[in-house]
Amino acid sequence: MTDPVHFFGVRHHGPGCARSLLTAFEALRPDCVLIEGPPEADGLVAAVLDPEMAPPVALLTHGVEDAGRAVYHPFATFSPEWQALRWAAAAGVPVRFIDLPVAISLGLEAARRDEADSESRNATPPEPPLEQRDAPAEDADDAPPVVAGEASTRRGDPLDWFARAAGYADGEAWWNHMVEERGDGEDLFLAIAEAMTTLRAEAAASGEDETLDPRTPRARREAMREAHMRQCIRAARKEGFARIAVVCGAWHLGGLQADVAVKTDQALLKGAPKLKVTSTWVPWTYRHLARESGYGAGIASPGWYEHLWRSAQDGESRPRAIGWLARVARLMRERDLDCSSAHLIEAARLADTLAALRQRPAPGLDELHEATRTVMTLGDDAVSSFIRDELVIGDLLGRVPASVPMVPLQRDLEQLQKSLRMKPEATQKTLDLDLRQPNDLARSHLLHRLRLIDLPWGEIARAGKSSRGTFHEVWSLQWQPEYALRLIEASRWGQSVAQAATVAVAERCGGERTLGALAELVDRVLLADLPDAVAVASRALQDHAAVTGDADQLLAALPPLANVFRYGNVRQTDAALVGQVFDGLVTRAAIGLPLAGDSLDDAAAAQCRDRVLGAQSAIRLRDPGRQTEPSTHWRAAIAQLAAREGAHALLRGLCTRLLLDDGLITAEEAGTAISLHLSRAAEPAKAAAWLDGFLNRNAVVLLHHDGVWPLVDAWLSGLDEEHFIRVLPLVRRTFAHFGPGERRDLGQRAARKPGVGAVSAASAEWDETRAALPLPLLRAMLGVTA
Repeated sequence: MTDPVHFFGVRHHGPGCARSLLTAFEALRPDCVLIEGPPEADGLVAAVLDPEMAPPVALLTHGVEDAGRAVYHPFATFSPEWQALRWAAAAGVPVRFIDLPVAISLGLEAARRDEADSESRNATPPEPPLEQRDAPAEDADDAPPVVAGEASTRRGDPLDWFARAAGYADGEAWWNHMVEERGDGEDLFLAIAEAMTTLRAEAAASGEDETLDPRTPRARREAMREAHMRQCIRAARKEGFARIAVVCGAWHLGGLQADVAVKTDQALLKGAPKLKVTSTWVPWTYRHLARESGYGAGIASPGWYEHLWRSAQDGESRPRAIGWLARVARLMRERDLDCSSAHLIEAARLADTLAALRQRPAPGLDELHEATRTVMTLGDDAVSSFIRDELVIGDLLGRVPASVPMVPLQRDLEQLQKSLRMKPEATQKTLDLDLRQPNDLARSHLLHRLRLIDLPWGEIARAGKSSRGTFHEVWSLQWQPEYALRLIEASRWGQSVAQAATVAVAERCGGERTLGALAELVDRVLLADLPDAVAVASRALQDHAAVTGDADQLLAALPPLANVFRYGNVRQTDAALVGQVFDGLVTRAAIGLPLAGDSLDDAAAAQCRDRVLGAQSAIRLRDPGRQTEPSTHWRAAIAQLAAREGAHALLRGLCTRLLLDDGLITAEEAGTAISLHLSRAAEPAKAAAWLDGFLNRNAVVLLHHDGVWPLVDAWLSGLDEEHFIRVLPLVRRTFAHFGPGERRDLGQRAARKPGVGAVSAASAEWDETRAALPLPLLRAMLGVTA
């Protein structure tokens, strides 16, 4: 009796295998198709014919109770399994996935982790160093989800044996030319079966493959996979199908065709642990299909494979070299790079010549790449790099229909993306938002809310015309396929993006231990326009501040909170939500500030200076020109620190400068402080530190205050050689913070003779008539009436 089972060993995502498979199916007309894939997804097969389904896509199977445990099974248009699914669905033929259920795979993984955790708990490790005893342990559950496929665990690619025998550089090039650029129907699969069965037997005998070593856990899992696939094939035979097509990875042919007893397979699968799982379709990208992404069954050139597939679909018997070169030329011209028709003709000739010299029927990717690099890009690796990224690999993002199962959070995000006209794309794009426009403001809210649930679809640009506090906000957007899994994980927080972000913030507030982190969280929540979350985060901030006396933490918490006062009206947020919290922090920081400057070394003083400057800027945003009680407390604390004998000189100089800038001391009083701290009796290092703090990385006072320059000049001139050498590095560091224009002006002032500027200014004649001429224009510009 003829065996009804026909095996088709393929390479995952191979266009030649896909073409040959369709040819073989048309000749065989199978009445049952079995495909290596997750059995949990059998109910999703009908979606492959939906007009809204556009590869690349992936089957995502994840745990119901623990969505972080997940496995992806990707498909592209040129994947043999995808074409088998579409052929069977269109023909109305029963189609089933026969790989080991993901429920068992994840159950085995969980059991191994539990066993490893148990062994580590029972073991008695050596006592760690004191500084490491309280360090948090790394969570094993944070491992990334698995992408299913032919994992590359071999010590060397066995296909290299064939490649060397045939004169190819490696197994990849041999397979591409011998398989993927052909379409021979079932005859090709007979040759593949013979080659791979022999290769597997040789690899097992030589120990070249880890999956064939019975001592490894991976070998046990591979054995279970093949046992389950054999069981599914036996079940299909019992149902009486006349022509059964089995589509599987070519490496598994030896295992599936082996003569193994039913009881052996049953014993291997019996008692396997299981997790409750569910499956759905999710979009995928060519970049994630590439081998360099870490995908074990990945390919080096998804974009090139799509070109091979499209060429065959257009009726070409072999890949269209000129079509590929035309795409390269179009890409170069879009970037204003020189590429004429003559370049195309010569590159095509060179590719054909290289193929002929290598005794190949048509140019492959290697020949086309060499011709492109030689003729079209003239060896410019930068041009070759973007050709590789955009053509060889590609940036295509798939699409799934709305009918596939989704969690409510995914549905809500899709609706928001449609209403706000924010299409997810695999390519990186820039989005410039004008926050005065309602639609742009809603887009900003959505992106900030997604970041709160650990889905960074957008990153705020740190350069350009946009900056926080203006009407613009610039984002860099790029959608990643793994965001689908993150949405599923985040669905435990809520069924909408706003609800999930609010609950996530509440959960995060319980884990934060510093005021700065809580203040940053309040700032992020305000940007996301989540009033309920603002209330929760503000209350957590207040509670933590009530038991915190650390002035450094209190100072660090002020700048993030002050952002709401900078652009609150633009974002239509209520500044009163955080105003009370901010004022309380200012008062507490003012109480602890004078003591915070005592007994600090230079590094700690520099850090404290940054904290004080940040707090000063924040208070000015909160209280511009008004004398409220918190700001009064703050100014009093600055004055105390400026006069405190035990404080670091850097901080005392800084506080003196802040008092001068705010008009709390006169120029004469500042001059007195300078003469005191830069006197000959002052220790030179402390004097230099005080001067560094007073100048505050700003040369305005030194340039325009006539009383400061001679005092500083006299101090430097009066230092002896030893003291001058000691303070020179600190003084040079102070002046290095000045801008180029400021340093130039300082040099010009230093070159002038003492008293020249004052004499010339005093002797200049005053023309009152000419001085009054610009007054009408100034009044009009300033809106001042006469």
